[in-house]
Amino acid sequence: MTEQEKMIQEMIRRMKQEQDRKLNNFRAQNLYIQKGKTLFTGSSLMEMFPITEFCLNEGFPIAYNRGIGGYTTDDFLAAADAVLLDPAPQKLFINIGTNDIHARQDGEDWFDHLERNYRKICGIIKEKLPETTVYMMAYYPVNADAPGAKNNSGMRVRTNENINKANRMVEALAREFGFHYIDVNDGLKDAEGKLKIEHTADGIHFDSAAYRTVFERLKKYL
Repeated sequence: MTEQEKMIQEMIRRMKQEQDRKLNNFRAQNLYIQKGKTLFTGSSLMEMFPITEFCLNEGFPIAYNRGIGGYTTDDFLAAADAVLLDPAPQKLFINIGTNDIHARQDGEDWFDHLERNYRKICGIIKEKLPETTVYMMAYYPVNADAPGAKNNSGMRVRTNENINKANRMVEALAREFGFHYIDVNDGLKDAEGKLKIEHTADGIHFDSAAYRTVFERLKKYL
């Protein structure tokens, strides 16, 4: 094993360790939350969304955030109790799967894997949370021209073209399961449909100003 491979393995190990820590914290916190409220869940772009603070500041109903950075749909399914079911939300906003948009080592097509897993997630929601109003959020745009995106090989697959393809799949699943598909990305995009460069350092994640833009467009659903 090369030094680079060792370094990558160590980074993966540390990330998994941090994800497990967050998951355990959520399981503990879920014992004390008010059920039947609003839940936001997904991966890092959801974890970094200060939705609880926004809602408290503007008098909206309580909103809990159960996003965990780096999560794929596989991770989400394995942790569904803590990040989805235990809060028993009245309203659910979900954005999970952008981390699935990458070249897979097992050779499976990323789109097929994502669609199959997201269908499983929808099935769990339909069965376990039948009274919940579900908002399946469109994936956010990216910008490969951002300084921090230059050496990110994952951006070769995680393109806006593939994100748009995945969004069409999410929209179709929402329609099939009787959920709501919402796209609140218009204020985040430049003239070419990319994530505005002023809002991102790595081409994927964005700043608090961009989250404020998203929140303004979510208000009518809250």
